[in-house]
Amino acid sequence: MIPTATFGPTGHASTRVIFGAAALARMSQDRADATLAEVDAAGVNHIDTAAGYGDSELRLRPFLAEHRSRFFLATKTGERTGSAARAELERSLERMGVDRVDLIQLHNLVEPDEWDIAFAPDGAAAAMVRACEEGLAGHVGVTGHGLRIARMHLRSLERLDAASVLLPYNHSLLADEAYRADVDELRQVCADRGIAVQTIKAIAKGRWASPELRRFSWYEPLSDPGAIGRAVRAVLATDDLFLNTTSDARLLAHVFDAANGPLDAPTDAELDADVDRFGVTPLFDGAELERI
Repeated sequence: MIPTATFGPTGHASTRVIFGAAALARMSQDRADATLAEVDAAGVNHIDTAAGYGDSELRLRPFLAEHRSRFFLATKTGERTGSAARAELERSLERMGVDRVDLIQLHNLVEPDEWDIAFAPDGAAAAMVRACEEGLAGHVGVTGHGLRIARMHLRSLERLDAASVLLPYNHSLLADEAYRADVDELRQVCADRGIAVQTIKAIAKGRWASPELRRFSWYEPLSDPGAIGRAVRAVLATDDLFLNTTSDARLLAHVFDAANGPLDAPTDAELDADVDRFGVTPLFDGAELERI
């Protein structure tokens, strides 16, 4: 069984593997239904989507019509003003055919100018808190990409009573000493305040060498089952972390298999060997792709 842990202050016992529903963005409904059946069969009980994930919310609608009560449901808004964020949340609810989500997240809040708008009195943060008070959402969280995001999350947590944060986490990224220090500081703050820490890009191999090779994910994931297993265990061996799955649904079974087995941490030497063997490179460099 995939292990569970209480998801921050929500009280929900979420599987520590969370289904990243970006995988559904460009799927047919039949393919999405089959993918969600696989997720359900694996015992995963937490779904993470976003208004900006193509048709993901629409593809979830038939599944949620039958199974909503068994799943923690999270979505995201990329809007920064309060009125636009509220409108996007209402659209997400309509698209998914639900009357509330368990978590609404401020999506990729990394740029200082966008942060200032989101945390203004009429910004998205206050609007999403009000949406929670009105019963449209249970809790508010923050997400983001890039090497600056852990530091920006710390800034957000000074102003927001967040239930969760979400950020990139893998061996190659943590080799950056400054990023690792920021991540460690963020994790400590979250531990002290009972905030859930979600990780993304656990099995990222790097950026695609050629744009035409992009098929199921904007980044190239690892495909070797052994390497995927070690990357998954590198996250789940630390019990304060949740792992959001890759948007390449063909690899879900390998992730689930790893999460169902012993969660002993791989050694740095083992992970370094995977870096060398499979040509793993850091996905972010502090400049490009921060806004993805």
